[in-house]
Amino acid sequence: MLQGMIAITISAIIPKLHPRPCLTQVNCQEASSIQLSVMYLSLLLTSIGAGCIKPCVITFAANQFDMSRTGVASRKWNYFNWYCFSMELATLIALTSIVYIQDNVGWGWGLGIPSIAMALSIIAFVVGYPLYNRPKPGGSPLVRMSQVVVAAWRKRKAPKPTNPCLLYQNIEIDAPVSIDGRLMHTQQFKWLDRAAITLEGDAIESKPPNLWRLSTVHRVEELKSIIRILPIWSAGILLVTATSHQSSFVVQQARTMDRHLSPSFQIPPASLSIFTVVTVLIGLVLYERSIVPFARKFTKNQSGLTHLQRMSIGYTINIFATLLTSIIEVKRKSVAAQHNLLEKPNATIPITVFWLIPQYCLYGLAAVFVDVGQLEFLYDQAPESMKSTAIAFYCLTSSLGNYLGTMVVSVVHAYTGKHGNWIPDRNLNKGHLEYYYFLATGIQVLNLVYYVVCASFYTYKPLEQEKDCNQNDQENCIIC
Repeated sequence: MLQGMIAITISAIIPKLHPRPCLTQVNCQEASSIQLSVMYLSLLLTSIGAGCIKPCVITFAANQFDMSRTGVASRKWNYFNWYCFSMELATLIALTSIVYIQDNVGWGWGLGIPSIAMALSIIAFVVGYPLYNRPKPGGSPLVRMSQVVVAAWRKRKAPKPTNPCLLYQNIEIDAPVSIDGRLMHTQQFKWLDRAAITLEGDAIESKPPNLWRLSTVHRVEELKSIIRILPIWSAGILLVTATSHQSSFVVQQARTMDRHLSPSFQIPPASLSIFTVVTVLIGLVLYERSIVPFARKFTKNQSGLTHLQRMSIGYTINIFATLLTSIIEVKRKSVAAQHNLLEKPNATIPITVFWLIPQYCLYGLAAVFVDVGQLEFLYDQAPESMKSTAIAFYCLTSSLGNYLGTMVVSVVHAYTGKHGNWIPDRNLNKGHLEYYYFLATGIQVLNLVYYVVCASFYTYKPLEQEKDCNQNDQENCIIC
């Protein structure tokens, strides 16, 4: 990631690696193939680095604390709330200070300062590395899941024992991947239990047995846990799909509105996302200090709300936010019609851009519930050895959702006709963007129904606490 940031900084400093400035915006020089190659390579390196860092940094930081159920219950603060608070605070700094430096000092410093900050963070990480709690790797989770599937398929015709306690268990084999306790047997996806059926040719006396023929109950339950998570996780993809317009169409709306704070200063359209960030910062503090203690009185849950309850509230708020977006678009177009500006795409409509702030705030409030709730849910419900994999799913939600959002926009643009197109190419005033927002609202309503159904059937993973197990003889500690 640092290499990509350094490369794009160098391209901004060296004149030959970027096109000449074009103040008139007329007959501007296009970027050469070399300049484009440098930029794309820089973005590629940065993207690969970010994809590797994000899933790991969350779980690595969590490993520095006691994240067991008793450890979480004993703390008065929530790790995931404060992690997201830190990320949003960094975003706020980037949207204000860094953007100001880029616009008023230069892109060299605007990109160089984040590169320097990244280099300093790497130095700090290396210096503090001996002090960190570093769990030993337990092998590839993909290999373990593949072993369960292969073993279950090989024994697809084997008679299944009526007593789950007869399924194969091995504390020694599972020890590296079950430090906080082994997963207990569940009644879901029973076909996978065949992987733990012991047959004569399995040679369980060997150390260890062939795991492609025989898996432990814990490893079978690891795969079951991932399968149970997927429907809940997939609901987040459609949420991003329906709200991906926030960074595109809403910015185009803002360009047509009155953005003056004073006669000489206008709010940049892209900077309106600051209101979402500020709402998240305030909302996380209020959630931690007010909502959790209040909800705890009724739910008797140490966290106030369960992960699934927290996410459902966020999904609901998002629906109202998108509905409000469509209503404000109707208002914007009506003002444009009153002043005969529908045919003038570059004209400023006499309606203040502050009409857009409530929807930005609602999206921020929804993020307090959905984003943090999903992050916490994936970490808590993923098997111990697959935390980073589950957090990678969280990062993948945004990518897949935005790709699907682009596809939806393309389909809507292609099939709503040349006349009265919902999303016109040039004149937003002649389109029907409010129809697209109504469509996005409908998608979110269906997604909420889908989520509620999945959540109602969801079974939280049963975890055997190691402390409870240690009270008895380890050899007799059965997790069936």
